[in-house]
Amino acid sequence: MYKNIPENTSKNTHNVVAELLFENKEIKKVLDIPSGAGAFTKRLLDHNIEVHSGDIENIMQVENKHFHVADMNLTLPFDNDFFDAAVCIDGIEHLENPFFFVRECNRIVKKGGYIIISTPNISALRSRWRWLLTGHHNKGKSPLTEQHQTYLHHINLLSFHRLRYILHTNGFKITSIRTNRVKWMSYTYFPLIPFAYLKTWLVYGREKDKVQKQLNKEILSQMFSFPIVFGETMILKAEKV
Repeated sequence: MYKNIPENTSKNTHNVVAELLFENKEIKKVLDIPSGAGAFTKRLLDHNIEVHSGDIENIMQVENKHFHVADMNLTLPFDNDFFDAAVCIDGIEHLENPFFFVRECNRIVKKGGYIIISTPNISALRSRWRWLLTGHHNKGKSPLTEQHQTYLHHINLLSFHRLRYILHTNGFKITSIRTNRVKWMSYTYFPLIPFAYLKTWLVYGREKDKVQKQLNKEILSQMFSFPIVFGETMILKAEKV
């Protein structure tokens, strides 16, 4: 919670996203979407950053003259190359079309700018084990309520390699992979790493295309990085190229 405003995300996520954002001192204009109650917006305002907050409805608990009603499934109400960075904290998993949203972010972020996305980490070994046993990932442990559809549902939980594909095929390149925290329970899945790595290495190695085969080596390394294997929340920073 940032100054008594609920963050509505996993513990420490806002802190890590802020660290990644503030790495770039030249960032002056940022989109915070979905902004929710405005905890991250308030953090940026306190750093004298021009923040444009966007969400499907206005539930802000902080005053921001740059609030915009915005549906992340539709065209965003901003001009081309308007922002230095876009921040999407635990929002992309709620979207019907994450590809379209990332393309929109590419449109409104300047070249050399950034997008930072946090989302539940279903590529963690703990989540993969749950999927094996139940067919459900963490943060999606049971069927969604079909009679009461809501934009709060996790309708599009994304694995690391799928989110990387969405970013890398829509004008962004991942520069940082982080997590908010590692719960102690996640370390109990450590013995699975050799088996998971070997199987993944064998599958990735079957690629015939030379360029993609080289990329698969990079993806394999990222898939078995500490934040992805053990982290609760996946936090990616990607540069617009």
